[in-house]
Amino acid sequence: MSAKNDNLLALLASSALIFLGVGLSSVSRFAERIVIARTFTPAVYGEVTIGLAIMSVGLTIALIGLNHGMPRFVSRYDDPAEIRGVWLVGFAASMITSLLMAVALYLNMDLLTTYLFDDAVSTDLLTIFILLIPVNVGVNIGVGFLRGMENTKYKFYSEDLIRPGVRLLLLIGILTMGFSIIAVGYAYAIASVLGLFVVHYFSNRLVPLYGPVKTHTREIVAYSIPLTLAMFLTILLTQMDTLMVGFFRSSAEVGLYNAAYPLASSLMLFVSAFGYLYLPIVSRLDSEGNYEDISSIYRVTTKWGFIASFPAFAAVFIFSSELLTMFFSPEYAPAGLALTILSLGFLTDAAMGHNRTTLAALGYTTHMLFADVITLTLNLLLNVYLIPRYGFVGAAVATTAAYVARNTVVYFVLKLKFGITPFSRITVTTYLVVPLVLGPIAYLLSTVMTLTPLTFVVFVVAIGLAELVVITLAGCLQPEDAVFLDFVEKSIGRELTFLRNYLPTPVEE
Repeated sequence: MSAKNDNLLALLASSALIFLGVGLSSVSRFAERIVIARTFTPAVYGEVTIGLAIMSVGLTIALIGLNHGMPRFVSRYDDPAEIRGVWLVGFAASMITSLLMAVALYLNMDLLTTYLFDDAVSTDLLTIFILLIPVNVGVNIGVGFLRGMENTKYKFYSEDLIRPGVRLLLLIGILTMGFSIIAVGYAYAIASVLGLFVVHYFSNRLVPLYGPVKTHTREIVAYSIPLTLAMFLTILLTQMDTLMVGFFRSSAEVGLYNAAYPLASSLMLFVSAFGYLYLPIVSRLDSEGNYEDISSIYRVTTKWGFIASFPAFAAVFIFSSELLTMFFSPEYAPAGLALTILSLGFLTDAAMGHNRTTLAALGYTTHMLFADVITLTLNLLLNVYLIPRYGFVGAAVATTAAYVARNTVVYFVLKLKFGITPFSRITVTTYLVVPLVLGPIAYLLSTVMTLTPLTFVVFVVAIGLAELVVITLAGCLQPEDAVFLDFVEKSIGRELTFLRNYLPTPVEE
């Protein structure tokens, strides 16, 4: 098997467990939102999401890009002392910045609550979220370390299973006992502290975190600092709508918007599953100067990320209001149009794959920053214009337009500098044939069925199976797809001879 196929197989092997982990953690976070939304009013739910948005922005700034610097540098060293040095630099620097960030936000509590919150009780909840910033920074550093070690098992246990699982169980238990909204803060606090200890316990099992160190502080900081602003702009892009809807409109509209947003963002679940080992693998290939394999891995993972995302997109796009009613309550059905618009934005993201991660792995963090500045500026201007006029629907339009703009900019940077692009004859055919053929079929199915949890699953599975037939008959398979088929056959313990007959024979280049 070629080195390229070995890397693809490593991505797939990690993706199976990471997909399970991302799936479990995503379901857990989504369940948290459902529990909160069904327990309280849309206005109270909106205030919780504003608090979480503030914590996310503070967390991202406090990490100063080290959560991405960690896996890049850990993957490049073999000496335990150097690996330990990367962890030490990352942990120490981020702890200092996270404490400073928590203090800064705490001192400006009155300003935040005055402009963003409608209910004074949310001040106590926001205080807990702010105090948790250093704890969650430590968790992210630990996860970055595991990622650099290319270890998926421990990441699954600590980040995807234990922390979100404990948080959900605590949330359900405390709210069932009749506690107020402050219970959300208690659940997050206990789960975060537990997550901090667990992730570093597992990290220590891979490489002892105590011992001699060789630090590369200047190199790590030089790489990570440009990412600070880039990551800040990224998280601000995802949270800006929440904060600006809270500023211009009401907490109730924030609640409606944040029922639609997580449903739309779930379309990136499959793409995210490829991402855990993608950065260290591409970083390693970059150090070898192997851009041909980088381009090939990028194209094939992007194609399959789009294919895997489309059935869920079809369901979310067509059944937007019905899904919001089913998962949340009829109060949230008005957010259906926002959900439809957002789903288009996230499908565009899936169609472009890990373009920003590819730039980061290649070391072009300043170009990421350039793309993010353009994106955030566009999103800000659109939000200022659209939200006062159209509320959360305007926010959805702004976000979708911003994602399209960011992907366009990054696409041209990768193409012009490295000749790396997600597009080939096969991927373009896939992107055209799948929606053109399956879109009408999905719509016809929606006219003869009533949405329930069971019919939703049946709909997605039916579209997924039909999609496999379409891409096979349309000639959208390529030799690299054999690695995907090898992995599936190994997983189920049987050969899929029929599908293998449609795979093209590899051609020597």
